[in-house]
Amino acid sequence: MPTQHIPTVSPPSGEGRRGLAAMTCAVLWRHRRFLARATIRVVALYALAGTLMTAAVFALAWPCFTRMRDQRVWYQQNEEPYLHDHTDLALVALAALPLFLLLLGIGSAAVQTVCSRVVAAVSSDSSQDEPPPGVAFARLRPVLAVYALRGLIVWPLPLLTEEFAHSLTGYQLDTDEQVLERGSWLFTCVTASPAVAVFVAVLLRLALSLAPACAAADVAPVAALRRSWSLTWTRFGAVRVVALALPLAALTAGVVRLVVQVALPLRPLVRGLLEAATGNSFAAYYAGILAPVIVGILATAAVILPIACTAFAILHQRLWSSRTASRGVAATA
Repeated sequence: MPTQHIPTVSPPSGEGRRGLAAMTCAVLWRHRRFLARATIRVVALYALAGTLMTAAVFALAWPCFTRMRDQRVWYQQNEEPYLHDHTDLALVALAALPLFLLLLGIGSAAVQTVCSRVVAAVSSDSSQDEPPPGVAFARLRPVLAVYALRGLIVWPLPLLTEEFAHSLTGYQLDTDEQVLERGSWLFTCVTASPAVAVFVAVLLRLALSLAPACAAADVAPVAALRRSWSLTWTRFGAVRVVALALPLAALTAGVVRLVVQVALPLRPLVRGLLEAATGNSFAAYYAGILAPVIVGILATAAVILPIACTAFAILHQRLWSSRTASRGVAATA
């Protein structure tokens, strides 16, 4: 099925001189109804899928909860203190984490696609209030591909470095199998290597921040990654990307913290309901812990994603327009 294209048009008179924040607010306000409907739809589907997936994870981990309950009963009967071991639950959570990250990536890609198409549809005569529904999600697959490729580029480095460093400085320390001597310069370098890898991964992530917006603007996934890299590593590109990413990261952390604190009364409510329904206090305990966190993630996604995606789409459009304009001037000179 051919992809419908919304041409990128020049902003209304005076909008080219607006700051990024002012332009983002203008686009969000102008298309508030359309973006609100699209975001609520995506977040609602994400909440439904996430709830079903969480229920499936709890069902798979139910033998762990049952074993923990039985062990507590046994220790209480023998009048001994009991500290439950959550190692098995941690393994289940780590196994399920990629699925939740995949779900989060799909939701983010959907919102990014809508916001980018809305930015591309802004016209000088204000004749088009919103893109057609079929066009809004027309570039979802390339944006999903960009998210997947970006994850494969960014995350393996810190994970493999952490595994490598742990293999040299982990459990075998102070044993006959010790590889590196504690306190040596090589030991210090290996210990610090995960932090360096995380720093490099953050730089890679920032350099590829514009890739989803590029893919939504009718650019192939690999080409979108290349364009984002080339636009970021310029005289002003890196500064603008960092200046946008840092406030958004702080705002995201603040909104998550605030909503989780507001949703804390859900913890005893969920715990009491699930314990009364199942009779397993450990499952109810962990469900109560997760409930405010889930609400915080969903609320933050509904508030922050449209802002962030719209801002990055506008930043990509401005950086690319500046590059094409400079190339045109150079060609005519």
